[in-house]
Amino acid sequence: MDLERRNEELEELYLLEECFPEAEKLKRDARLLSQWNHYIQCDGSPDPSVSPEINTFISLWKEETNETLEEVIAKSKLVLNLIEKLRLLLLQTPSYDLEDKTIIQYRGSILELQELLHLKFNVATERLLRQASTLADLDSGNMEKVIQDENVALYVWANLKKNPRYRSVRFSETQIRFEIPRILATSGIAIRLLHTHYDHATPLRPVSASLQGHTATVTHFVKDEVQKGEAEISKELQEEYKQQECESVSVCEEETKVEEQGDIEVQMSFVQEESEATKCKLEMKLLSEAVFAAQLLLIENANEKPCFCEDNEVDLCQFTTLGGVYHLDIFELPPQCKPMKGWMIVEILKEGLQKYAYPPESTEDFETENAFPPIEVTLEVQENVIFFEDPMVARWDAEGKHWQTDGISNVLYQSEERLITFSLETFGPVTLIQDTHINMPFQSWELRPLDVNKVLLTVTTVFTEIQIQIKENLCMLASVKVGNKKHSSTLEGRWMTPISFILALKETGLNIFPTGHSHFYVVINHKEPLVEIKAYRQLALLSSAFAFGWSKWNVECSSKKVIVKLREHLTEEEPVQDPNWTLLMFSGDRAQRLKINENSETFSEALKEETEFHSTLYHLVKDFASKEAMEKIRSSKCQFIDSVCYMLLSTRLLSYS
Repeated sequence: MDLERRNEELEELYLLEECFPEAEKLKRDARLLSQWNHYIQCDGSPDPSVSPEINTFISLWKEETNETLEEVIAKSKLVLNLIEKLRLLLLQTPSYDLEDKTIIQYRGSILELQELLHLKFNVATERLLRQASTLADLDSGNMEKVIQDENVALYVWANLKKNPRYRSVRFSETQIRFEIPRILATSGIAIRLLHTHYDHATPLRPVSASLQGHTATVTHFVKDEVQKGEAEISKELQEEYKQQECESVSVCEEETKVEEQGDIEVQMSFVQEESEATKCKLEMKLLSEAVFAAQLLLIENANEKPCFCEDNEVDLCQFTTLGGVYHLDIFELPPQCKPMKGWMIVEILKEGLQKYAYPPESTEDFETENAFPPIEVTLEVQENVIFFEDPMVARWDAEGKHWQTDGISNVLYQSEERLITFSLETFGPVTLIQDTHINMPFQSWELRPLDVNKVLLTVTTVFTEIQIQIKENLCMLASVKVGNKKHSSTLEGRWMTPISFILALKETGLNIFPTGHSHFYVVINHKEPLVEIKAYRQLALLSSAFAFGWSKWNVECSSKKVIVKLREHLTEEEPVQDPNWTLLMFSGDRAQRLKINENSETFSEALKEETEFHSTLYHLVKDFASKEAMEKIRSSKCQFIDSVCYMLLSTRLLSYS
């Protein structure tokens, strides 16, 4: 392959890959448009990205101190929406567009909203418990309250009768149950289960030092280069203007001066247009480099495994919380309101709602050693969450600010009934956890065109087969199979942006997205990051007209090469049982067709007869692709190519299959 042809191919690839910075510009425009749309809506909700607006919202809500639980739950929808917007802003805005102070502001607002929301639930619970005696059940004499919503489920039981024989607390029309000891059955206490379908207990993940450093470097580099480019363009304009000015002074006759001035203006206009074009070209080049650097971060492996000091601490790089958080609390019953001459008199404690210490710090005053046995709890598991193995139960350590697994025993999971029973030594937030990498490494994968700017990505794991449709800048869960049976999911049929889609899949337990630490927990087929990223970008470019798939030979080649199977695919048809696949090998700067096929007995890197080497996958398939296929590739939209590439980078199919 001669040098001249190689340079021509790389130059053409560079022009094709301009779709990535173009897509980024469109995403920037979309973010700005979203802010503008919010501004002109005037619906009373704050823009969470604007510090004064979100601070005013928080301050005003703090002043509202007499809300019922129903009112708090209704308001929580707006609060959760604001938190989600800030979360997506942090994830969707590229690192080179985010300043450190903006990150601190957004994260601070998220934490403040989370803490205030939980405080509001506590205040509203206290208000309810003050009225417990007026809401008592006629049969049991105790109070029970159940409120179920799309984001929250709340269960409150107040022990008004203090009957020592009433040891089993079960909420009506649910399977939720508590087996309480005698000491609680005879105490003026209330039990509350607040099941939030979201997780606000787990701390926000800090930005790693290496990522911050890389981000800062890219940001400063882009800004410096743009300023330098603008300065050079400005200097060019000034020099051109001075030259034209000198020429105009040398002309003596007035009429000639006017004509010359007209020429100068035309020339100046031309120079300005040319300079503007140069500036746009420079900005595009710099944006392209910044986008490439940001994509590279998605597949960067961490150098060190995270260290966890506590013996029973949950490694959140290895495990994921699923199904939200169950906030289990025992409260002391506040003074009850009493009717008096047409009024309701109630004593309001200055210290507010008080937790009942179980077990107490000192048990010396109690006669028996086993006065405070573990409490048996039965909880309902959220419907839309998939557990591929029996979940583990973890409790929140408020002092250490982490999840841990001690203090929990006798765990029993009933998968058909979606119930989990366990014994808990002390109350507090608990959650269910699953191995983050339970579906890794993947067994196989396929990327197949469905239509113009629309593809189907199929990932097969030990437990499941997940099909994802991608079109333009959106993704959708097409189907899920668990153990060869179709599994219905609430996500099916819902189009979302790639980042929102990935978050939603993870929250339901369908995690096929490795992180920078995943290689410490999964045996992977390591590939060089530069080779991997170039392969994903070029596969995305070709995805409108070609189907790609997993090849068993990808494990056999070195870490500096990748192998995929390919075939032209122009119509939306059912996958062929035994399609005629071609094997391609790519090293980042050289692509070739292999002589072997998927059924060959031994591996060989020999070049297929009557074919030649190329610098890119695009030019390799150009040799044998149909005219219609190449036309489809050239007419693909930049947002579609970018979305396909992002999904490939997020799943890292070449390293994790």
